[in-house]
Amino acid sequence: MQSTEPVQSVPLTEMRRNVGLLSVCQALLFTNNSTSIAMNALAGFALAPERSMATIPVTSWVIGAAITTLPASLLMRKVGRRAGFITGACIGMLGALIAASALFMHEFWLLCLGTLVLGAYNAFGQYYRFAAADSAPNEFKPQAISYVLAGGIVGGLVGPSISRATVDLFDVRYAGTYLSLIVFMLMAIGVMSLLRIPPLSRAEADAAQRPLREILLQPVALVAVLTGALGYGVMNFMMVSTPLEMTAVCGFDYGDAASVISAHVVGMFAPSFFTGNLIKRFGVVTIMGAGIVINLVCLAIGLSGLTFTHFFLSMALLGVGWNFLFIGATTLLTSACRPSERAKVQGANDLCIFLTTMTSSLLSGYQLQTHGWDTINYIGIGAVVTCAVAILWYALRRPGAAATA
Repeated sequence: MQSTEPVQSVPLTEMRRNVGLLSVCQALLFTNNSTSIAMNALAGFALAPERSMATIPVTSWVIGAAITTLPASLLMRKVGRRAGFITGACIGMLGALIAASALFMHEFWLLCLGTLVLGAYNAFGQYYRFAAADSAPNEFKPQAISYVLAGGIVGGLVGPSISRATVDLFDVRYAGTYLSLIVFMLMAIGVMSLLRIPPLSRAEADAAQRPLREILLQPVALVAVLTGALGYGVMNFMMVSTPLEMTAVCGFDYGDAASVISAHVVGMFAPSFFTGNLIKRFGVVTIMGAGIVINLVCLAIGLSGLTFTHFFLSMALLGVGWNFLFIGATTLLTSACRPSERAKVQGANDLCIFLTTMTSSLLSGYQLQTHGWDTINYIGIGAVVTCAVAILWYALRRPGAAATA
């Protein structure tokens, strides 16, 4: 796979330093995200005029990220990655403050506004992986992306502990948890201030840009966006449905569901310590194909039984399959555009991911309630098979397609 972009002249030690700092930022981001995902629904339930409205703060958090992702990318093209990331964290702190105030004031729609603003921090944070890849040489891009995402395992495990410790920090429940998010965003700003990511050169910034449609219709870009979005959508679709199926239908307690989600988080991020090296050794298409197979095995396990072991294994494998697909798709996307085109291409890609995530979140509960667990898994299989067809199509169009097939 050959990139269309020149490599920025960044010393190897500097590049590795940036990757390490961005991995810490990822850990802090996912500490906030895992806490927000849990708290938004619970706080919504506490304030909602009707129970059916309890998940609106969750949806507004996703919408906040979706509407911010493209503007965030364009802003960073103008002001640079470091200034952009710090801006995102400052917006996130404002959102956390609004959400905490809503709880003290007992205002449901103010809470929705707070989570909407808080979602912007997640949008900016999704570009950590691209920031690591942009200044890395082609042969190191998969590892740079992978190592940054590895930081998510820390946040996924720390976040639930933070929420339990701060949920009753004040007389008003959950307010302390939202205020604790500000502390982690301040820590993130401190780490971000140490980043040294070179801006585009004048020649790169002023270079001619192809229309976005033309870029995204390239086979490499089309497959990268499709598999990244659908892979994320399937992961979110199953992750939202599984705790509901376990507790509301199968009678497992919250502790069992939490253990399954923890296994899923480990599956999502632990492979990142070696996924980049696997891509370098075996090729991005091979690893994405492995992600497809792992996802299909996960869904087959989901259809084969409803014991704790079935849920545990299925969700752990779902995380690993997502990791291979997501890192592979991100690696493909880095080869699809020139430096001058990165902002709009990366923004369009992450917009598709957030829209897919939002749709899967909204549909998962409805599908589970109306059609049941088996249908949830069959829908997942359909999406994964679509990804498989796209990857095979791309593999057959590349040079040396016969050998790849």
